[in-house]
Amino acid sequence: MAEKTIELVIRRQANPESTPYDEKFVIPYRPNMNVIAALMEIQRNPVNAQGQKTTPVTWDMNCLEEVCGACSMVINGKARQSCSAIIDTLEQPIRLEPMATFPVMRDLQVDRSKMFDNLKRVKAWVPIDGTYDLGPGPRMPEKQRQTAYELSKCMTCGVCLEVCPNVNKNSDFMGAQPISQVRLFNLHPTGKMNKDERLHALMGDGGLAECGNSQNCVKACPKGIPLTTSIAAMNRSANFQLFKSFFGSDYQVN
Repeated sequence: MAEKTIELVIRRQANPESTPYDEKFVIPYRPNMNVIAALMEIQRNPVNAQGQKTTPVTWDMNCLEEVCGACSMVINGKARQSCSAIIDTLEQPIRLEPMATFPVMRDLQVDRSKMFDNLKRVKAWVPIDGTYDLGPGPRMPEKQRQTAYELSKCMTCGVCLEVCPNVNKNSDFMGAQPISQVRLFNLHPTGKMNKDERLHALMGDGGLAECGNSQNCVKACPKGIPLTTSIAAMNRSANFQLFKSFFGSDYQVN
């Protein structure tokens, strides 16, 4: 009886400047394998389907529990986490490609720096003075806390940017992820102190005005974060901010 196998076609690239190519691998099947397990099998024995010795495939991973977002890639045409992609649920040959939105470093490994640069741009943190004990922070209303909890699930995986038609090499659009994080930190009782700065960042180039409302992001988000709701909420806040800037600093925006 023939041994059951798994066929994978992997888009490979030796370095950022080299030409990408496809390489096929056939590995032994085991029940309940995920894509990461298949890649580890290739790493242990880097021999392609033609029986030729090749270089181990490079990819990113960390938690293996769909929490860190590092192992995002395109699997059979769909951007998702490879740790939660179960082999038994995938059509073979399984095609693995790096996310096209980000620069490829090698094979399936991409440089997601622009995501973190955009978080810096919108000041996605709560600034506090750590030189002395500030005491307990203000309590959040329960409804607001629940909203913030959902937004805090973001793992900076990049899937929402990968599926967005407005995030491309011809556009500066930052995507849904940093916009939603602005909503998260503007909800925070202490984070509100820098609310205006974050909103001004969203009102600049590559911000809210660049969104085409395709809604691909909310459909693809592996954590089910209400990204389109965040975009709508930030559009509303940006409009209020515009009036505030026009009428002067005495105009209060809630």
